[in-house]
Amino acid sequence: MTKSSAPFVQRLASVDVYRGFVMFLMMAEVLEFSKVSRAVPDSRFWQFLSFHQSHVPWVGCSLHDLIQPSFSFLVGVALPFSIAGRVAKGGKFSDLFLHTLKRSLILILLGVFLRSMGREMTNWTFEDTLSQIGLGYPFLFLLGFRSLKVQVAALAVILVGYWLAFALYPLPGPAFDYALAGTAPDWEHNLQGFAAHWNRNTNFAWAFDRWFMNIFPRTKEFFNNGGGYSTLSFIPTLGTMILGLIAGKLLKEESPGSDKIRKFLTLGLGLVVAGVLLNVLGICPNVKRIWTPTWVLFSGGLCFLFLALFYFVVDIRGNVKAFDWLKIIGMNSIAAYVLAHTVNDFIDESFKTNISQKYDMIFGESYHTLVSGFVILAVEWWVLYWMYKKKLFIKI
Repeated sequence: MTKSSAPFVQRLASVDVYRGFVMFLMMAEVLEFSKVSRAVPDSRFWQFLSFHQSHVPWVGCSLHDLIQPSFSFLVGVALPFSIAGRVAKGGKFSDLFLHTLKRSLILILLGVFLRSMGREMTNWTFEDTLSQIGLGYPFLFLLGFRSLKVQVAALAVILVGYWLAFALYPLPGPAFDYALAGTAPDWEHNLQGFAAHWNRNTNFAWAFDRWFMNIFPRTKEFFNNGGGYSTLSFIPTLGTMILGLIAGKLLKEESPGSDKIRKFLTLGLGLVVAGVLLNVLGICPNVKRIWTPTWVLFSGGLCFLFLALFYFVVDIRGNVKAFDWLKIIGMNSIAAYVLAHTVNDFIDESFKTNISQKYDMIFGESYHTLVSGFVILAVEWWVLYWMYKKKLFIKI
């Protein structure tokens, strides 16, 4: 943790607000709209909110699915500003790279730590957002010193190479053990034909994890990830961060804000269309859980559009005050991430102990998660606000 007297140096308010928006969506999981939707099954309003606070089963996208790509994208956006700031202070490349490696290791281990909470032993798994970013961050840092052409070429190699790895991996044969993979041949979300190369736990990334995950000590042998997530997703996640790196370079340009908005909109719409076409044509499905190349393009395009929106509203139009509540979260995103993964139950239990065991029943059983969730969100935001006022910012 650092105490900074100048936390605003080389910061764009829109980037902090966008990051705060993303982190708020993650923190707001405690509202548990899905439980409200099940309690009020005839309400389309709660069905809509429940869908967008849940991950889609396989192909497709909800608002909730955009949290991780947005967070990864913003890591890339911030990097050009971070490098420029450190170089301006006399930082040498060797020192900067060493700091990058340390930061990467901390992110990886922090992700493992959070995934291990409540378990008998360390849960060595690397699909957590922080671990995924940490695995790719050193490569992103090196690309931050390269030209736009090199960055685009690296992105192309990642997307094509990762697509080939899945496309060339053999489909399950007649003797394939679907129980071992934790899936079924008749799962309703299974893809057919060529797209079947990207089905859950029958793909290249799953095969890698069947070997890699069992290198680490475990309470029992690793067979599959129930959600279909995989370690190797850090490779296409790096592609998402490269898109953010490109966006960050555009933000740093000495050009009118309107030009930047136009570029963001053009890139965003182009990437979304490319992602839709790849999915519809069956070339590569749009699957967030295994971070397909199509997902990199589609979600990356939406990230460009979100960035354009926040940049226009916050920085160009100057509506900073209205979004201060999000900026406070965005400027302490690591703290927000850790709070949301560690203290939710503690806050809820504390209110039950000190206020009432039924404090969350004020609007009835159907809406109790809204009450407890709001309380948890309010307490966590207050902690972040206190840190903001004290100029305490957790940096890795």
